[in-house]
Amino acid sequence: MTDRTFPLNTGAKIPALGLGTWQSAPGEVAAAVEYAVTSGYRLIDGAYCYGNEEEVGQGLKAAFAKGIKREDVFVVSKVWATYNTRVELGLEKSLKSLGLDYVDLFLVHWPLLMNPNGDDDRFPKLPNGERDIIRDYDHRETWTQMEAVFATGKTKAIGVSNYSEKFLNELLPVAKIVPAVNQIENHPALPQQEIVDLCREKGIHIMAYSPFGSTGGPLFTAEPIVAIAAKHSVSPATILLSYHLARGTTVLAKSVTASRIEENKKVVDLDAEDLDKLNAYSTKLEKEGKLQRFVYPPFGVNFGFPDKQ
Repeated sequence: MTDRTFPLNTGAKIPALGLGTWQSAPGEVAAAVEYAVTSGYRLIDGAYCYGNEEEVGQGLKAAFAKGIKREDVFVVSKVWATYNTRVELGLEKSLKSLGLDYVDLFLVHWPLLMNPNGDDDRFPKLPNGERDIIRDYDHRETWTQMEAVFATGKTKAIGVSNYSEKFLNELLPVAKIVPAVNQIENHPALPQQEIVDLCREKGIHIMAYSPFGSTGGPLFTAEPIVAIAAKHSVSPATILLSYHLARGTTVLAKSVTASRIEENKKVVDLDAEDLDKLNAYSTKLEKEGKLQRFVYPPFGVNFGFPDKQ
């Protein structure tokens, strides 16, 4: 899977599989990135908020020292919510930590503004312990700044993350540059088909995170996923990754373990019958009100997702 790509609306190609670095423990990220890149991964997804971009940069540097070319690795970063009014500064901080002159894709991490002058650089809080959020912020203002940093060449593409259909419909009429990517939580228990369909219509590529749901979640034991895995003689994890390839979306697999990083490179081509079963599973969950979103920080902001109203 590491050699498969999809086209972006910029004319560039984005790998179908990437290594995610969210929540990767300190001291493990650099080795994981180095191993992934030298073993064939060509997309590394990071973010300022993750607090580990220096280690990601160390891993990339080590891989480049082994002969991997910078231009062959698609590096993603994201502007964090405390920098949504200071996008260029956010990008500069990430580039410095990564040790790079440019990233291949820079995303708006979440469409909200946390107090840039608050008591913490990443997660400012009010005296009562709640997140310190600027409530009259307009996410479209950040996109204007994203377009400006794109013009500098310090990012080869710009996009969004965690954007609902509602927020996309607010952004697109004023966007001079259509986002290249929308990175969202996506798996059979949260297909978000309304967002996928809108993005497909507008030429916005979907990048899926949390493809396995969450530790202890239902996806590895869900009957249709187990049955399809048995049919292809692979693990449920392989089916959950293959699901995205069949949907034409890039998927991020997160691990710091060499054996798991290798295992996540395996995919199978799902046939129409397989996809029908997975789609029926998603439809059943939706009808029963059992869709599951595993990543939804306690911002206290309505992002417009139907399952979180």
